Amino acid sequence: MSTSAQIGVTGLAVMGRNLARNFARNGYTVALHNRTVARTKALAEEFGHEGDFIVATSAEEFVAALERPRRLVIMVKAGDPTDAVIQEFAPLLEPGDMIIDGGNAHFADTRRREHALREQGIHFVGTGVSGGEEGALNGPSIMPGGSKESYESLGPMLEKISAKAKDGSPCVTHVGPDGAGHFVKMVHNGIEYADMQLIGEAYELLRDVAGYSPAQIADIFRTWNTGRLDSYLIEITAEVLSHVDEATGKPFVDVVQDRAEQKGTGRWTVQIALDLGVPVSGIAEAVFARSLSGHADLREASRGLAGPKARQLGESEAAAFADRVEQALYASKIVSYTQGFHEIAAGSDEYGWDVDLGSVASIWRGGCIIRAAFLDRIRAAYDGRPDLPSLLSDDTFGQEIADAQDDWREVLVAATRQGVPAPGFAAALAYYDALRAERLPAALTQAQRDFFGAHTYRRTDRDGSFHTLWGGDRSEVSA
Repeated sequence: MSTSAQIGVTGLAVMGRNLARNFARNGYTVALHNRTVARTKALAEEFGHEGDFIVATSAEEFVAALERPRRLVIMVKAGDPTDAVIQEFAPLLEPGDMIIDGGNAHFADTRRREHALREQGIHFVGTGVSGGEEGALNGPSIMPGGSKESYESLGPMLEKISAKAKDGSPCVTHVGPDGAGHFVKMVHNGIEYADMQLIGEAYELLRDVAGYSPAQIADIFRTWNTGRLDSYLIEITAEVLSHVDEATGKPFVDVVQDRAEQKGTGRWTVQIALDLGVPVSGIAEAVFARSLSGHADLREASRGLAGPKARQLGESEAAAFADRVEQALYASKIVSYTQGFHEIAAGSDEYGWDVDLGSVASIWRGGCIIRAAFLDRIRAAYDGRPDLPSLLSDDTFGQEIADAQDDWREVLVAATRQGVPAPGFAAALAYYDALRAERLPAALTQAQRDFFGAHTYRRTDRDGSFHTLWGGDRSEVSA
């Protein structure tokens, strides 16, 4: 066994433990540290056959076990716990060493930490890791930020443990400086929220409008997963819907409370989008849908509100409707990714990160929760046109949306008539229609703002800002 480690992991809950095992399985000697020493020893004893581990019982032992430049991975809760670990280890490190934060940190915290540690000569690498506990063990999608120098040393190791796309490419890239990695991971999670909401709406429409059972819907999802909707989330949805609860004999989905929880990254995506002035309405609707699901008292008090009478479709009608739902789901997914990539581009411009959108799409092709076949085409779209203003501006995606729009609209008509909520589908279509509109009602909004607050407006026929004197003869003056 080696007496020095190429990398160390502190924080050995599920994600940290599996990431440490992943490094060891790939031939690296891994130093282990945890606040509870028993957990550290247990990991080495249980999984020592997978590779070389060095057990450290103190921060000093842990740092001493790492070869230079030291690479120290933090896998603890975001916020104060991360700051506490940094404060514990930073004084023990030397210039050129690295602290890698693999948690779901807020990118603004990452920027702050990176700046502070840079002054000490320590590289702070905020790293998004997607794929859950299985991905951490068998190969996640990895989104590291930080300095180019840190990636030169750390990158080959991350590439080795990462997921691999079907073409063999490692699902990791140097995203950009300081908080870029955690920003991109945040948006990834926002897209994940939207993706899951859209899939949920498709399920609900197939059940409540078409009249299919969960098992039948599972078969429909399996069929969809052989085509353009091929993705991890569609795959696991079919598995969930086909599962029968052993205790009751009911479909498993029917014994799960309809209250979806969230950890915060979806909210962050929407909050930061508001700060950047980027419309991510589909992601926002997904976040709000989870929030609404948790308001049990409000929902119970509203059960008696009036609504339409349900009309179940015949067999042939149901099959045709399912095809239309597939079109609506695919079109809405394209819009969700469009909004997410727009936010990444805006964040990159705001903070000077120079994020390569094609590379982001590339590393999401494997390992992560939103991995999907059409990410290959998103990558190709951005590689072909790095200045692409929107995925909807790509000829192929634009044509697919055009082909889907009639069915998309019909699905929403059916949802409205039957009283089935489909906020994700509706928000995506509204975004699409707003983009293609020649004029928006924002003209009236700005005129109203000028009326009550003298906020001025711009004209379509000449340059400059203007204000109308609404209280008098309504003459116009230059502002």
